[in-house]
Amino acid sequence: MSEPTKTDTGGMDEFGYAQTLDRSIGKFASFAAGVSYISILTGVFQLFYFGFSMAGPAYAWSWPIVFVGQLMVALCFAELAGRYPVAGSVYNWAKRLSSGTYAWLAGWLLLLSSMVALGAVALALQITLPQIWSGFQIIGDGTGQYDFAVNGVLLASIMIGISTLINAFGVKLMTLINSVGVFVELAAAVLLILALGWHVVRGPEVLFDTAGFGEGHPLGFFGVFLIGAMASGYVMYGFDTASSLGEETKDPKRTAPKAILRAVTASFLLGGLILLGGLLAAPDLGDPKVGSADGGLQYIVLSVLGGPFGKAFLVCIVVAVFVCTLAVHAAAIRMMFAMARDNNLPFSRQLSKVDPVRRTPTVAAIVIGVIALIPLIVNVMQPAIFTIVSSISIVLIYLSYLLVTVPLLRNRFRGKWPLKEEEAGKAGFSLGKWGLPVNILAVLWGGAMTLNLIWPRQEIYNSVPPFEWYLQWGGVLFVGAAVVGGTLLYRLKIRHQTGVLAEHAAAHPSPGSAHTDPSAATRLVPDLVHARAAQSPAGMDRGTPDALAANAAMSEKGPGA
Repeated sequence: MSEPTKTDTGGMDEFGYAQTLDRSIGKFASFAAGVSYISILTGVFQLFYFGFSMAGPAYAWSWPIVFVGQLMVALCFAELAGRYPVAGSVYNWAKRLSSGTYAWLAGWLLLLSSMVALGAVALALQITLPQIWSGFQIIGDGTGQYDFAVNGVLLASIMIGISTLINAFGVKLMTLINSVGVFVELAAAVLLILALGWHVVRGPEVLFDTAGFGEGHPLGFFGVFLIGAMASGYVMYGFDTASSLGEETKDPKRTAPKAILRAVTASFLLGGLILLGGLLAAPDLGDPKVGSADGGLQYIVLSVLGGPFGKAFLVCIVVAVFVCTLAVHAAAIRMMFAMARDNNLPFSRQLSKVDPVRRTPTVAAIVIGVIALIPLIVNVMQPAIFTIVSSISIVLIYLSYLLVTVPLLRNRFRGKWPLKEEEAGKAGFSLGKWGLPVNILAVLWGGAMTLNLIWPRQEIYNSVPPFEWYLQWGGVLFVGAAVVGGTLLYRLKIRHQTGVLAEHAAAHPSPGSAHTDPSAATRLVPDLVHARAAQSPAGMDRGTPDALAANAAMSEKGPGA
């Protein structure tokens, strides 16, 4: 690797890393990355049927509730993005706020969730494509017990293969396609809102209709509302993607925080209006197809707007699913790359390798594409595949977010956040006096939603035969295995090798960075101290000044020190 100059470090030397990725993402592309991950057309259309079947039209109230909760998290993330716009956002934020173990676990859970979510998003093609043209129902005619799930896995696998090729080619191609796709998605969302508004047949009082829902449930309507809220909780996450692409974004400390907040706000407004319009314009909310997986909001749009116009909007939904898949894949790549360059994954040197021409982590792109197929194959004969895969991915993401918001709140109580005045002045976004109450709400929300999502309800994890205890407890078992297994992997193996790989360490650290701070060595994360004596994969002795500086930069905890 050629020695970086002052002009091509892109500010990464501040964090102890060399600028190896292609910094070419502008303001709209950064915003588009967050919007496409959230993807209102993908999420709202994918799980509308589930929320409606659980709690009826009143499930729509979960949309503003989830938004308020996630906005609190997004505000905390915007503050962190204004200081640390680095690849693998959640992992790098936790590294500066907490211990090495918790930071690794945050990255590990988000990496797993992103790979599971990649398959879950691609599965949305099955809900839409066969309604555009029956020929997309390649396996069976859609009436068989497993036709829906098996064909969904086939379509999702093809989509993941395409996403892998695009992401492996380079960030410029990915962001170009993503930006065009997001523009189409936003335009289609606005037009769809106007079209549904034109065909309204009932008033907003339908949002208070709970008749027939919750009967027989121990908690009544509140019980089924909590289940239906998953349909909204599935949509509004992934806004941290704008910061995870920070190393490839121009002026990231200012661009990333704005992109995060704009993405979640725009998604709430447009998605909420689509949801409201669909409920008010549906010809018959008593039609069983409205609450079925092969009907849902797509069925309402086709019924209201007619064949040609309705199918044109469904094509836009496919575009949204496509760019959402690209964004989820891109975020997972950056997380894997960020952890691997810190030598925090098996085969780190290979996974962190950046193509010298395309300047993108090609190996990571391919590996993630292959791994994302595993949960799809495992659930291929499970008719309730959508809710199972979606639920597990959401739980992991909420847990990883908590591993950032909780230590951030702890640092606030200890007076270690915000950073000292001269450091805080460099930030692109600050909550000021609102930081503490917003952070408290973010933690409370994250904990409550995680509990709600992981609860072993049969309606989510085993809604159709065969009814087995291990399916109903599948979310708890999988998440438990991910947390316990991940912690053991780190404590027993990974932490003994942790340290920035030589090829990714900054050669010319900026003034004030860990490289030039004499006290940096005393602020190493305790879990990582012994890594200084290890031999680096590149053959560089970890006892040399450059290697010690790289380790110090990687493990320097900033406000949590």
